[in-house]
This record gives sequence, C-alpha cells and structure tokens, in this order.
Amino acid sequence: MRLAFVGAGGVGGLFGAQLARAGQEVVFIARGAHLDAIREEGLTVHADSEVWTVKPALATDDPREVGPVDAVVLAVKTFQLEKAAAQIGPMLGEDTVVLPLQNGVEAREQLAATLGEERVLVGLCGTLSWIAAPGRIRSLGGTHFVRFGEPDNGKSARVQRLHHAFVDSGIRTEVPDDVHAALWEKFLFVVPVGGVGAVTRAPIGVTRALPETRAVLQSAMQEIADLARAGGVRLRDDIVERALQFMDGLDAGGTSSLQRDLAAGRPSELEAWNGAAVRLGRERGVPTPTHGFLYASLLPQHRAATGA
Repeated sequence: MRLAFVGAGGVGGLFGAQLARAGQEVVFIARGAHLDAIREEGLTVHADSEVWTVKPALATDDPREVGPVDAVVLAVKTFQLEKAAAQIGPMLGEDTVVLPLQNGVEAREQLAATLGEERVLVGLCGTLSWIAAPGRIRSLGGTHFVRFGEPDNGKSARVQRLHHAFVDSGIRTEVPDDVHAALWEKFLFVVPVGGVGAVTRAPIGVTRALPETRAVLQSAMQEIADLARAGGVRLRDDIVERALQFMDGLDAGGTSSLQRDLAAGRPSELEAWNGAAVRLGRERGVPTPTHGFLYASLLPQHRAATGA
C-alpha cells in the first residue's frame, strides 16, 4: 500500500517507520528540523532492544508533492487536526481512506464534517514514543498497538486491506467488534493518566504506587466510564479494573504526551482530554469533579503555552 503519515512524531514516526521497514510505500508529512533530518539521514527508531533506520519513499511538508495515496494516517495532535484536514486534499483519491489516530473521542466526527462521512474511519492507538531529537524516535515498552474500524463496525474490504498492511509490518493491530467502545476504553485510560501525571509531574510508576494518587486515577477513570455509558457506548462492567491492571504493567518511567508538552511549555491536548471530559459531562448530565479539578489545575499552563 501507499500510505501517507501526516505527522512523524511518536505515533506517526513509530508506526510509519515499521510499515516502511516492512516494504510498504510510506510518505511522511513533517516539518522543520525533523523533516530535514529524515530527508538527509532517514528516520531512526530507538526501541528498548534495538535501533533501526528507514528511508521513507518521500518526506515533505507539502502534500501537493505526494499525490493520491491509498490511506492517509493522521498522527498530529488534536489541536492540529483542523489545519491538517484542510491541507490533505491533494493526497485524496477517489478511494483514499483517512485513519485518525488522535487521543480523544471526537476526531472522527471533526474530520467527517470536512472530508465526508464515507471517507473517515474510527481509529486509535497506544504507544510510549516521542521525538528524542530531529530524525530520531524514542520508544519505550512493548505495549504499542493500533485499532480501527468502520463507524458502523462493518468488516469492509478497505479495513481488511489496511489491517493486513499493519499486521504484516509487525504492528499489533486489531479491528474491534465495537470500535467505539475501544475508542472510549483508550480515552478512559489515557486522559486520567495524562491529567494526573501532568498535575503531579511524576511518572506513571509513582502515581500508580501512591495510594492517594492511585485513588485519583481510579476516580477519573470511573467518571469517563459513566460518560461513555451515558452516551450509549457499551463498556465492559470491569473496564476500570482492567485499565488499572494495564497501567500496572507499563514502564514505570513512562509519561504521557500531555504531561511532556505542558512541562516543556508547549501547546497541549488538554482541551481534548480533561477539558472534553468536563464539557461532555455537562452535556450529558454526568458529574466529573475529578476531571474538573485536573482541567482547572492545568489550564494556566495550557493557556500560557498557547498565548491565550
């Protein structure tokens, strides 16, 4: 397949590099020093047990140089999504499918409003990866995954083809029976972990071990479970317990992208994470006091980074 990754950071860089290493035709849409390094030396991934470099088919900051592809994988931050959607037109052929891998639960609807309902899948991923230096991705642990599907959960030919491309590249990939439940399960995990980590400025090994912060994590997870069910999403009865168990198996030094961005003074996805939990809680009549505290506590840093 010919795949364009819009964004070559922790998500796009890791999964795009894996696809390229397996022989898929991968194009990276990147920018700045990171783009320059990929063009000159390729993209290098530093994983736990190995280091490897790939040369993508093309690396550019201009989608007009790419032309139509089989799939566009959007791996930018949630606050960059609207701009990215407006720029990818030259890469969209008649049958091009768009796969969003943003954190949050609203990306698919945002993209469908711009690109059309029929073109956009529901997608999510998990990874502890980030840009360590221009042209270099650092990746921790073995919990990286990609999940996606049609909005109606149908097993379409285009979903199966994309699934095979990812699986054949060694990426742990799943087409869930209920992709909306999978999306909310991920939201239930990453938003509490991100918010608590950003407030405490501690890695996950600390926040999960201290009884006080673990209780905050559990409370925040339960609020999102309540939100999902209020919106008609069918979550497993023990989803909070499962999320806590998954958290316990992660690298103790891990931090979320939200935590890293706020600590570095960069724009963050706070509005699409804890902010979305608060807003959806109001809309659905579900109390979210834990997320309200996390959101309010982090808002000054977030607004300072965005210049608001």
